[in-house]
Amino acid sequence: MTSLLTDTGVVFSRELRPVIRDPFSVIFSMVQPLFFLGLFAPLLPGDGSLQWFVPGIIVMSCLFGSSMTGSNLLFEIQTGSHERMLVTPLRRPALLIGRALKEIVPMLVQAVVIVAVCIPFGFRLHLGGALLGLLILAGFCIGLGALSYTLALASKNTEWLFWTVQQTLLFPLLLLAGVLLPLDDGPGWLQALSKINPMTYVVNAERALFNGEVLTQHTLAGLVGAVLVGALGLFVGVRAMQRSD
Repeated sequence: MTSLLTDTGVVFSRELRPVIRDPFSVIFSMVQPLFFLGLFAPLLPGDGSLQWFVPGIIVMSCLFGSSMTGSNLLFEIQTGSHERMLVTPLRRPALLIGRALKEIVPMLVQAVVIVAVCIPFGFRLHLGGALLGLLILAGFCIGLGALSYTLALASKNTEWLFWTVQQTLLFPLLLLAGVLLPLDDGPGWLQALSKINPMTYVVNAERALFNGEVLTQHTLAGLVGAVLVGALGLFVGVRAMQRSD
């Protein structure tokens, strides 16, 4: 276990180094969420629209960044870098877990930037709830990142497959989670699809926590949803990495 933790730390630091050297990659993944924030928020009714909208945008930023990160592994596969990593003494699970844990850092940076941008426009930050919300979102990020790396391993010989699947799933997950528009008045079939989308529960939890509502049903459901996504992503990702050649 000690060796696995050590190997995971090595992979984590290796994956984090490019992010630190080139922070533009983190900013680039925020472009679309910031556009949505600027164009949709003014259309929402009520003085508290930012309290409802900003937490959803933070989850959106996490979704966009974590789902694209498998492209980095895809590039390493194509250049032979991943093959060289496989023959090192590093344990195979660490090659996936360390990469997935790295996704927490860009998520935290993006969340801080989005909140900092919105506070001057009237967004009220409840620090305790926000910190707990970011902790839940960290588990969600790990799962999304691990699933993205799994998709990269599965599409190593067909790069178009990665982007096709990623783009096909991205916006249905986003819209069915009610990030941009509430689904309360939507048709029954739409609400049913929303209930089987784990991102829905994470978004609801973030909205409750960022508004200072800590002990709620939404918080518990979001925590369970994030843990399930994280566990599923790591389980599937580790198995895919162990079978990688």
